[in-house]
Amino acid sequence: MTGPTFRFSDPVDFLVIGAGAAGGVMAKELSTAGFQVVVLEQGPYLRETDYSHDEIKYTFQPGLTNDIQTQPLTYRKTDAEPAKMLKAIEYGRQVGGGSVHFTGNYWRFHESDFHERSLFGDVPGTSFADWPISYADLEPYYTKAEYDLGISGLAGANPFEAPRSKPYPLPPMPVKSSGVIFDKACKKLGLHPFPAPVAILSQPYRGRGACVHCGFCESFGCEMKSKSSTLVSVIPVAEKTGRCEIRPDSYVRRIETDAGGRATGAIYFDAKRKEVFQRAKVVVLCANGVESARLLLMSASSRFPDGLANSSGLVGRNLMWDNGSLSSALFEHPLNEYKGIQVTRLIHDYYRSDPKRGFYGGGGIDARFDYYPAGFALNGMPSDAPRWGAEYKRMIGEYFTHTMSLLSHATSLPMERNSVTLDPDWKDAWGLPATRITFSNHADDIANMEWLRKKQIEIFEAAGAKKIWTQPVDAFSSSRHLMGTCRMGNDPARSVVNAHSRAHDVSNLFIVDGSNFVTSARQQPTATIQALAYRAADHMIQAAKNGELLHQPSRAFRDTRLHPDSRV
Repeated sequence: MTGPTFRFSDPVDFLVIGAGAAGGVMAKELSTAGFQVVVLEQGPYLRETDYSHDEIKYTFQPGLTNDIQTQPLTYRKTDAEPAKMLKAIEYGRQVGGGSVHFTGNYWRFHESDFHERSLFGDVPGTSFADWPISYADLEPYYTKAEYDLGISGLAGANPFEAPRSKPYPLPPMPVKSSGVIFDKACKKLGLHPFPAPVAILSQPYRGRGACVHCGFCESFGCEMKSKSSTLVSVIPVAEKTGRCEIRPDSYVRRIETDAGGRATGAIYFDAKRKEVFQRAKVVVLCANGVESARLLLMSASSRFPDGLANSSGLVGRNLMWDNGSLSSALFEHPLNEYKGIQVTRLIHDYYRSDPKRGFYGGGGIDARFDYYPAGFALNGMPSDAPRWGAEYKRMIGEYFTHTMSLLSHATSLPMERNSVTLDPDWKDAWGLPATRITFSNHADDIANMEWLRKKQIEIFEAAGAKKIWTQPVDAFSSSRHLMGTCRMGNDPARSVVNAHSRAHDVSNLFIVDGSNFVTSARQQPTATIQALAYRAADHMIQAAKNGELLHQPSRAFRDTRLHPDSRV
């Protein structure tokens, strides 16, 4: 780690909570604009030398993600059910956040995603709405993100994509066996496969090396710095300014406000679990689509009795899920899909919602192989395969090298009943209320996933697969795409933040991550999260430079429980 060390008692210009996809962008943009920035990250600061190819550690254990042993999660489908301990959501817990271990898919939203409510109409039982911004508002920031981070792709290859101001900075990744098979089958059906845009370097870029195709991408940190996480792309730029301090192992428990309702900083537990109060002129919350809502609810006060920035009652509401359907198939010849990145080809032919289908929804379908050896042996085989013995071993040996999968990335409708709340019974290792998730799919989402599953089977049949098997579309799986819990909007009564991710209720509080999403589009939220972060940072910088934002916070708050430190 490099960078300055700021005093706790001196208010920095910007305090960023969370060093993930959005927080890393904030760190870079604000510090390079000349402002003092402290970034609090609840997890450790890891480097590429800290990673390994340990499948058990990173896929069966919480190697890079939240651990429910120290941060319990409870889950229920409806308010009427008791919540039970379950790792219902998963997020990156280190500097770089989920961008360290994600698959690397990097789709832009389509133009229609921002005004689907106007195009499709109401969906009963939901809070379906248009965004307060358009694709045109976000396009320059999508482009900035692609060039800052390093994204590989082929502009114009997707006939359904929105207009672009520039091509991708890097060419697409080499196609894998699954991509070749998928490409031929889709074209046979009249579909339009194209190279997957990914946050992985196909060529050396800005001092980082190209991907070496080790095969350990999803769930793993990149030992080559080829995956374009904020950890290796923008955070080093922020630290080199001399104006940005990254504080790992800093677990925030509360955002403080003064008598006038302005944010004054945050109280957090340091690595020794001692409380620290960092003062700030502006607070930028980028903790993710679940943890941001939880922190706002934990920051309730006499002025904000229902939680900070929650006059609408929508903080934690409208949680949207990581929906999709997975199908797999066995082929005659070896594919050896365990080599290289997960995804190299996809289609958006079924992306747009069509009322003729009888339900709202659509999705993208990509060709991939999501498994490592132990995971495939336990969860990847067809349901009619034996579970032990000589035949089981023989089948694993054949199927692991001859199998590929198709994954649909489907819609998840916003509903106020799907929520993040504070569990009244469970506490985490720091004595704070555990997160309680309430979630069940809308009937249209289930119908959409089932429809996409049938399309996957059609593609496999066109490809000449020897055997096809699928997973139930509404079977529970934890969500990594965390969206909607602090939604963006123009009406303070129906949203939490405005079109620039600024809290309606607290003028110097910004909430910038997947929680801002009004709709889920077709999943793959990272590109849009980061474009929103660049756009919000642009607004903050302008507001700070014109004197509207950086007021000196009140010194009225002081908690004598906070431990002494030479910097206080």
